[in-house]
Amino acid sequence: MRTAVLGADGQLGRELLSRFQNPHPLRRADCDLARAETVAPAVERAAADVLVNCAAYNLVDRAKSEPDAAFAVNAVGVQHLATACATVGTKLVHFGTDYVFGGDARATPFDETDDARPVSAYGESKLAGERFALAASQRNLVIRTCGLYGAHGAGGKGGNFVETMLRLAREGKPLRVVNDQRCTPTYTVDLAEATEELIRRDASGLVHVTNGGDCTWFEFAREIFRLAGLTPNLAPITSAEFGAPARRPAHSVLSNAKLHGLGVKPLRHWKDALAAYLAARRG
Repeated sequence: MRTAVLGADGQLGRELLSRFQNPHPLRRADCDLARAETVAPAVERAAADVLVNCAAYNLVDRAKSEPDAAFAVNAVGVQHLATACATVGTKLVHFGTDYVFGGDARATPFDETDDARPVSAYGESKLAGERFALAASQRNLVIRTCGLYGAHGAGGKGGNFVETMLRLAREGKPLRVVNDQRCTPTYTVDLAEATEELIRRDASGLVHVTNGGDCTWFEFAREIFRLAGLTPNLAPITSAEFGAPARRPAHSVLSNAKLHGLGVKPLRHWKDALAAYLAARRG
């Protein structure tokens, strides 16, 4: 099976490249989702059985002030990509986000049949992209995930949440982290492993894939510091106090029941995944 990875320089793309045999990397210079004319030729040249799309516009706050840019990549760009893949018979595997959900806190995780109601332009653009990907072919697979962190960091954001927390703690700065947004941070190593297994099983449709358990961003930060042996000036705040330009979901925990039903083993708990990440970066 020939596999191509779009967004090959990102933290998830680079993780996936290490898992596939002789993968075909596609970078922005090869295929820019914001430039429609680059998409079909790149897909044709790749001549892949499966194309995994890790590319996205993921600047949540900036998307509020420049929604056209977010939709150009996350929605229209994905539509062009899905159409090009369908034309040459390539299966598209596309990554969605927990930010398609929103609203008030709730007690239970969201499954794939729950209504998606984004509360931000970023979430709306990603939801549109999911729908374009699924509409283009019944063979396509959309994987919704949450709060990614990995060895390579998120280039557009200057690193992942874990590295940002560690850097700020070592700079001695007081840390105020939101404690009213509940989700499941997910390690790219675990997501890549599950993605590889879903592709091997020829899964299609919409599937949620995250590590186990859930936490707030404050609880995540507290565990980072506990495992790292750091004691910074850390305190919880509300989303309103933090004052981010774009609204985030109060609860976006995703159910992995469908993933397990497909025969893919459950991903480890987020605390175990975080411990593995911190151990790997030290080693």
